[in-house]
Amino acid sequence: MRSASLFNVEGKIAVVTGASSGLGQGAASLLAAHGAQVIAIARSADTLASWSEQTPGETAILAADLSDRSCLADVAAQAAKPFGAPDILINAAGINTRRPADEMTDADWDVTQNLNVAAPFFLAKSMVPGMREKGWGRIINFASLQSRRAFANGISYGASKGAVEQMTRAMAEAWSAHGVTANALAPGFFHTELTAPVFADPDLAARNAAQTCIGRNGQVRDMDGPMMFLCSAASDYVTGQVLFVDGGYTAK
Repeated sequence: MRSASLFNVEGKIAVVTGASSGLGQGAASLLAAHGAQVIAIARSADTLASWSEQTPGETAILAADLSDRSCLADVAAQAAKPFGAPDILINAAGINTRRPADEMTDADWDVTQNLNVAAPFFLAKSMVPGMREKGWGRIINFASLQSRRAFANGISYGASKGAVEQMTRAMAEAWSAHGVTANALAPGFFHTELTAPVFADPDLAARNAAQTCIGRNGQVRDMDGPMMFLCSAASDYVTGQVLFVDGGYTAK
């Protein structure tokens, strides 16, 4: 297979959650630019509409609060209406409540687990039948440095991202025999809305950059290659894996 064909997503139908900003929006824009039909999901309809108007390619938007588990089956059904059953699901929506363990509330714990863990699973569960019928599908979850490391004030987020890593393996075990692979990307420190408190402290941002092997923090474009790899035929024999895109942060 030619290399151009290996990374081809033209004509694929991709659902991207958390598409109103940051790495989710980067993924949605990337796939649309490479010929995929993209359904962008986030809470803000206005932000999604603005993104869709400015993005070349075939796009559709769906406003939803994915932390509400009762709406997930309907979200999956609505996502299939613009272009048909999805081939690719990218679960980029997430939240980090950033509370000390002794101050964690029931509400903060629940919203973190619902959005970071339950939403990716139940959306995938609803979309896999369509992928299985085609004999091809891609699920890309978002893990984290905190899937394996403990950071201050990160107990709910870390617990959820540890769960994402294991859930990704379990998804792979459940569905890969039907042509549906499941993998996760674990970003290092990228300047997004989710990491705004980290980058608000220049000294902390500099220390994080120094911790990498490359010597800098991530830029959204650094996710493009890994994302295209996991969304395309290039990763046909890769499933149940977590790829750390962290500049070597976890290598030191």
